[in-house]
Amino acid sequence: MKKGQVYEGSVVRVDFPNKGIVCVGDETAVVKNSLPGQKVKFSVNKVRKGKAEGRLLEVTEKSPLETGRTCSLFGLCGGCTYLSLPYEEQLKVKEEQVKRLLDSVLNKQEEAWIFEGIKGSPKAYEYRNKMEFSFGDEYKDGPLALGMHKRGSFYDIVTVADCEIVDADYRLILQSVRDYFARAKVSFFHRMSHEGYLRHLLVRKASRTGEILVALVTTSQDPWQGETAVEGSLDADALITGFKDLLLSLEQDGKLVGKFAGILHITNDSIADVVQSDHTELLYGQEYFYEELLGLKFKISTFSFFQTNSYSAEVLYQTARDYVGDLGGSDKTVFDLYSGTGTIAQILAPVARKVVGVEIIEEAVVAARENARLNGLDNCEFIAGDVLKVVDNLTQKPDILVLDPPRDGIHPKALRKIINFNVDEMVYVSCKPTSLMRDLLVFREAGYEVKRACLVDMFPGTVHVETVVLMSRKDK
Repeated sequence: MKKGQVYEGSVVRVDFPNKGIVCVGDETAVVKNSLPGQKVKFSVNKVRKGKAEGRLLEVTEKSPLETGRTCSLFGLCGGCTYLSLPYEEQLKVKEEQVKRLLDSVLNKQEEAWIFEGIKGSPKAYEYRNKMEFSFGDEYKDGPLALGMHKRGSFYDIVTVADCEIVDADYRLILQSVRDYFARAKVSFFHRMSHEGYLRHLLVRKASRTGEILVALVTTSQDPWQGETAVEGSLDADALITGFKDLLLSLEQDGKLVGKFAGILHITNDSIADVVQSDHTELLYGQEYFYEELLGLKFKISTFSFFQTNSYSAEVLYQTARDYVGDLGGSDKTVFDLYSGTGTIAQILAPVARKVVGVEIIEEAVVAARENARLNGLDNCEFIAGDVLKVVDNLTQKPDILVLDPPRDGIHPKALRKIINFNVDEMVYVSCKPTSLMRDLLVFREAGYEVKRACLVDMFPGTVHVETVVLMSRKDK
């Protein structure tokens, strides 16, 4: 294949995370965002060592597998790649992808290992407990939009009014807030000029308790950028009060299933396109809500990390607990490295003598300690710091290690220090299979074998999946 040329072919499979393998005669190319069985037209933008990569131009024929339930913006919004596939087909695609990766790493392993397949989400739709919506326009100088970025675009936003991965409360809040600010002709923050007012709308809803936390993120600039407001008497303070009153009216009128725990106004003047706070004003209620998992209660604030699918989080954490529990953990000390807000640590606490969590984000550690107290767990200790540095100061030797690193996996230097603990068993929870494979190669070279592995689908409709691996020393 030649760079710059346009070709048409059939997608024979999809490799992780969303790399469609397209056959054109005897040749193949990688085309992202395509699905098994589709016929696609693509332009080749890279050829290296005989391997071609292409950009999807058009789906000329849908896959016979595409019989799933989609929203009106499927393919335009950058959120859900697999939504058009029935959920069982999504699971098959993800299972095959990760199994191929595991086989490529473990095919020379001397001892047998058990692949336990994939565990689906209890809810395939309307499962998310957190969304960060962006303000913008769908096209230059178009009407105000509130939702997700268009696929492949840094600037354009589409209003995801019928999004399938959130429930009706999210959709109602999104549409009501967009309409309110559109009527008031309020400006949005332009990512090039760094001028404008509206930035993000953060919505969190506890799946088990139904409590809702909403945060409007704006700059400190003039909402109308010097123009006259559509309502002459409206000023910035009245605008924010009206936003709060709008949301509360949805609850008071019985239009919401859930109930508001808190409504916040966050000011963020950073030029970076991130959700952060220079100043937070509490407009109503409190700055947190409670969620429940596996009989435990968790206090979650605006910026707290928490798994975005509470239903699958229970499946994931139960799986991790089962892997540890199979080792007779009741008299064991467990180190939970990259512990976040301590969710895994607290769920493991009942089957361990002691759990020590290490997490670099101090706010998360504070939340972990508070949640442990809330749940009456006195055998959990949480340490704030980088795993790379903290492990040097840990004098107690763990019996079992649980690893749940960020998407890029474990820092190579930290990986060597973790191996030096010389534990007999460890459980690795990964949200990015390719990072896991890289780290597994190092563990194998250090004398560890994979015993069991399974997948948990935390993100239906998307290309992402969690992997849980149990490893043991060869000489155990």
